[in-house]
Order: sequence, then C-alpha cells, then structure tokens
Amino acid sequence: MSIKKEESGRRSVQVEIEVPGTPEQVWEAIATGPGISSWFVPTKMDEHEGGTIVCNFGPGMDSVATITAWEPTHRFAAESQAGNMGPDSPPLGTEWIVEARSGGTCIVRVVHSLFTDSDDWDKELESVESGWPMFFQILRIYLENFRGQRCSTFQVMGFTPESESTAWEKVTRSLNLSGVTKGEQRSSSGGAPPLAGVVERIVEGKSPNVLVLRVDKPAPGVAYLFAQMMGEQVCVMAAFYLYGDESAGAAASNEPLWQAWMNEHFPAAGDASTVHSLRLTKSAVT
Repeated sequence: MSIKKEESGRRSVQVEIEVPGTPEQVWEAIATGPGISSWFVPTKMDEHEGGTIVCNFGPGMDSVATITAWEPTHRFAAESQAGNMGPDSPPLGTEWIVEARSGGTCIVRVVHSLFTDSDDWDKELESVESGWPMFFQILRIYLENFRGQRCSTFQVMGFTPESESTAWEKVTRSLNLSGVTKGEQRSSSGGAPPLAGVVERIVEGKSPNVLVLRVDKPAPGVAYLFAQMMGEQVCVMAAFYLYGDESAGAAASNEPLWQAWMNEHFPAAGDASTVHSLRLTKSAVT
C-alpha cells in the first residue's frame, strides 16, 4: 500500500478487486443504497449528479458526501465534507470505477484523493486504504452467493486494555477458530454463540487481525471478526451480513447472544478517539 503524490498537490490511494457479475449487476451493488448496505455499512444514496451519499458507521457517525460525477454502470465520483477525516482535514474525493472483463467478471476500483501540500493526512489516507480489502472480500462473496437477496446486518463491539495478540487469541479460542486456514470449515462450540462456515480471508500476526467467513450459522451470509489497537485500547468487533427472507429474524435473535459474548470477553468502554480511529480504519464509500 502506498500513497501516490503528484506535483499538483494531489495525494491518492487506490484499491481494486475482481468480482463476478455483469457491469449492471456490479453497479447495483456499489452505486445504490441497498446494494452498498448489503456488504458495507447502512447507506442512503441519491443516484444522480449533485445527489447525496450518507454512510452510517454507528450512532453519531454519518459520513456525508456529494456526488460530483455520475456515469451509470461505469463510474461515479463524490466529495466528502471538509473535516471528514478529522478537524481541519481537507475534503476527500472518491472515485468508483467498474471495468468489464471476459468470463463474466468486473474489476471494481476505488480511488481516494485529496489536495494538500503537507504530510499531515497521509496516515488517515492509509487507514482509509487499509479498510477496503476486508470489505471487498465481503462484496465478492455477496455477488457470488447472495446477489439481490434481502440483507440484514448487525455488529457488536468491545474494548480491552490487553495487547492485540492477547485479545485476538481470546477471540479465536472462544469461537473455535484457533489455527484456521483459508478454505477450512469451522463451527463454534461450548457456550459460544452459533457460528459455522468456511474461512474466506484471514490476516493474523499483524494489525489488524481479521477473519472473514462465509457462514451457514447463524444464517446464510458473511461474518467478519476484527481486532486492532486503537489509541490506548484494543477494539474487537464481530459483524454479520445475513441474507434471504429469514435474515431479519435471524439477526434479531442472534444479536443479543453476540452482545452477551462480547460483554463477557471485552467489557471495557471505548472513548471518543477510539471510535474515530475505528471509523477511519473501516474506511468510507464517500
């Protein structure tokens, strides 16, 4: 990962992924509110130039941008408000591009850019960039297995003063996920909440620690587990994207079980600076 710096003062990062689907199907997933909400965060979007995109990362954490270019099935661009990445930060521009490939796939590319003559916001740009591989993995799974299905989501979050490695070991041990490899099938056991699925992505031993699973339990969908040092604490998150007509009921019945698990293992409260760091790490469509 690296920041591209130009003489004009433009600084940019970009991330891309190849996903299954036609340009029309992929556009539906990345350029509509329901589509984005099915693999990222709850989002409302006015689908036209001059429209507004609002991504909700949690209570009081809306990311707002204005659409500056709109070319359906190929490209759109948006610009966030100044201060989106922190006090006095410049506006952040985002460009989304869909390029068709042979064999029924498309390249999805996102480019974030801003104009500044200092290095003050490089860390924030890198944080935005680092969040996309995990969410792009969820996008790929969604398009491959659940495209167009109803989606219900929930997430639970906890904090701990322990080290990141200690926190991650506690997560994986509690959920019977210690030592997993990509493609492996695992199920939780003992007093853990129901979780069963195939490991799609795993990053361990460096920050952040991440597991993405395509799950059958608690319902068909995607789960991701995440642990990263933020400020003086480690943030631990479990998030679920459940699909199908029964997804709403499954989300409603399982969220309390996962919240109880999180409260038991990671009961510390996060402060405002930790929550802001989390928002940057999770990245933003806008």
